[in-house]
Amino acid sequence: MKQSGRAKRYQRHYRRMHKTASLNLVSLMDIFTILVFFLMVNSSDVQVLQQNSAVELPVSIADQPPTDQLTVTVTDDDIIVGGRVVSKVAAAVNQAPLLINGLKLELDYQVSRVNTPAPPEGRPITIMADKELPYKLLKKIMSTCVEAGYSSISLAVRRTTEKEA
Repeated sequence: MKQSGRAKRYQRHYRRMHKTASLNLVSLMDIFTILVFFLMVNSSDVQVLQQNSAVELPVSIADQPPTDQLTVTVTDDDIIVGGRVVSKVAAAVNQAPLLINGLKLELDYQVSRVNTPAPPEGRPITIMADKELPYKLLKKIMSTCVEAGYSSISLAVRRTTEKEA
């Protein structure tokens, strides 16, 4: 049976519009490869210190990112090393010498756990303290750290831009 021109046109249109969709995997793999390289290049190397909600860090325009090292956290009540409370702030302030005994014992224990010798500039340590911490207590903490062999001391701060400072 012979079809009319109109029927042929409908049939051509139907075949063209109702094809099964195909997926070009080569292009898809190219896109994902480019995406992976883009994310690797643009991923920032941000390191975040575990911050206690009771500690409000001072603001600074420091450019150096924090490194992964032993952290001494000083809250309103406690001095904490590696998640363990080593001394009370009230007791540390009232001690006569510049050393805090509980902190010194914990830092000595941390030194004994590490098998590598201390670098010439001293072992690194970060002190994370509230911005309202009295200098007298900060000086005792730093003195205790130096006495225990941690003489490369960093103070944790909240980074800001020069415009905000």
